[in-house]
Amino acid sequence: MHVAHVITRMIIGGAQQNTLFTCEDQHRDHGDEVTLITGPALGPEGSLMDRARQCGFRIVEMDSMRRSIHPWRDWQAYRQLIRVLRELKPDIVHTHSSKAGIIGRAAAAKLGIPVVHTIHGASFHRGQSALAFRLYQMLECYAARWTDAFISVCDSLTAQYVAAGVASEDQFTTVYSGMEVEPFLNPPRPREEVRVELDLADEHVAIAKVGRLFHLKGHEYLIQAARQVVDQHPNVRFVLIGDGILRQQFEQQIADLGLTDHFILTGLVPPDRIPELINACDIVAHTSVWEGLARVLPQGLLAGKPVVSYDIDGAPEVVTPGETGFLLPVESITELSDALNQLVDSPALRQSMGQSGRARCRETFCHRFMTERIREVYKRVLD
Repeated sequence: MHVAHVITRMIIGGAQQNTLFTCEDQHRDHGDEVTLITGPALGPEGSLMDRARQCGFRIVEMDSMRRSIHPWRDWQAYRQLIRVLRELKPDIVHTHSSKAGIIGRAAAAKLGIPVVHTIHGASFHRGQSALAFRLYQMLECYAARWTDAFISVCDSLTAQYVAAGVASEDQFTTVYSGMEVEPFLNPPRPREEVRVELDLADEHVAIAKVGRLFHLKGHEYLIQAARQVVDQHPNVRFVLIGDGILRQQFEQQIADLGLTDHFILTGLVPPDRIPELINACDIVAHTSVWEGLARVLPQGLLAGKPVVSYDIDGAPEVVTPGETGFLLPVESITELSDALNQLVDSPALRQSMGQSGRARCRETFCHRFMTERIREVYKRVLD
């Protein structure tokens, strides 16, 4: 089949990696004709475009497809997308992300092309203004008229969209985000070698957080909790993996708390380094206040690490309290520091939780399994 994927930008992020794996698998393993339609990969997060260009499928870059709302440019993107789809004549259009999800579905509907839309994270969510929340909710309800099937990366997102009146439950299929499982199970570089590069000594217990240094990612809560953790365990080090516009702000917050020597900021790293960095650490913390199902949660468990997460969206579908990690109230500080201190105190607990999580995630989050499930949705729509 010929599938056209539409996404706003191919930065280094969960939704984008999910989309790229899908395109790669469809093109390489299933012999599908694949077209990736995207805007410029702008931002400090880094780009996946170089990798995408090496995969052999068709790529169409549209300069008018940008993340920020701009009515005139968005109208241009809509008109250009209609022209591109009319020329390509795909069997199905698969849209991703909020902006491309709205514009892509509208353009496909204009041409009568079947549409599947993946919800990687709710477009209306915590942290938005009331006006933005309501606007996106209305747009999603409207765009649902043009949607033949929805794919959610977790059951929680389906429940949110059904409760908001976007569509009925029978229109949704949950397909967990896929990834390369093997590098997390068997990291490409020895743990000791990577720890030396991070300036981690044998006595250090390292707590990793993977994510853009950006709003709603929750780094500020981890930094606040770190003061209480370090007071009890001076041997703890926090490894922040990623970069973003709030780096200077977080560095100042860390300095104000007297914690500069206890934090390691890696800056932007390529996705293929994430397995070795997580493996070099001992605990994974995820303190975002909005996310669909954060890829770092199964990644941490695949690497055999316990995970500590705020109880948001799809986190409970991966993290089993007391078995694979801890689920905590959103924005909590004391509960977060208590959970981290408990894990720092007990290497045996860290090991048992990590082993339990690894066994649960090994198959569920393989990208090839994800792609097969997605193609099943396509087939149902086309039938």
